[in-house]
Amino acid sequence: MTDFERVAAPLRGELLAHGYRMLGSWHEAEDAVQETFLRGWRAWDAFEDRSSVRTWLHRIVTNVCLNAARDRGRRALPSGIGAPSENQGVLPAEASIEPFPGDRADLRLALVAAMQTLPPSQRAVLLLRDVLAFPAAEVAEMMGTSVAAVKSSLQRARARLADVDLGLDDVVEPSSPQARRLLDAYVTAFEMADVTALTTVLRADATLELVPDRTWFAGKADCAGVFAAAVGSPGDWRMDRVVVNGQPGALAYLRGQPFGVAVLDVRRDGIAGVTVFGGIADSEAFRGGDAQ
Repeated sequence: MTDFERVAAPLRGELLAHGYRMLGSWHEAEDAVQETFLRGWRAWDAFEDRSSVRTWLHRIVTNVCLNAARDRGRRALPSGIGAPSENQGVLPAEASIEPFPGDRADLRLALVAAMQTLPPSQRAVLLLRDVLAFPAAEVAEMMGTSVAAVKSSLQRARARLADVDLGLDDVVEPSSPQARRLLDAYVTAFEMADVTALTTVLRADATLELVPDRTWFAGKADCAGVFAAAVGSPGDWRMDRVVVNGQPGALAYLRGQPFGVAVLDVRRDGIAGVTVFGGIADSEAFRGGDAQ
């Protein structure tokens, strides 16, 4: 192991989480970290401890992510691109948020989706200052701007996020008995094709979001209609319980073939939302728990 690898390896998880918050994509965050490590390795001999390695690598990964974010439209969950509808139009400039394996509560889908509403530079400043707690002067140096500009961007980002209702006050942690009970009920009902049992655990205002279909549904009745069309016959579905984005989840297999992963928004009074990510090929990453 080289000196660079020895000092950089412990920071990989933190860099990956930062990249995911910036880009809303686990795979793009992985690519960004790989690019960061490559650039860091190439520049290691010239680094000379001018700052901490953590600061240096976060500067690199932030700029890699900024370049990636500017090359495409913002990411969103289906609920972020229009009203609930069975015929939601696809917006070509949009890209869908991807799930992130593991139990990090600071990577919940609602938080990551809210971050994507910010312009990339504001997103970077907010994450570097409020999440990673870098001083304003260091953030300014990382982003090649002034301290005054950092403070202005941070103020605008905070104000914009203050208008987003994340509704996280009554979230139930995935390890709690309540979350496990509701996840078990969801999985069992799906595997038994029991729509009545499935909808019983939903709140009246529950939402169902389908990614990458870009469709979403609001209210228990509309969600029940979608589930009724999907559950098929007993035995068609098999589900493995996992934790995704710090939330209870289920890896789904349809007639033995990988289908995707469902992420549950569990509250004290029931399941408030289900986000289904179809076409997840790398199921082992989710089965293994934390990607870090």
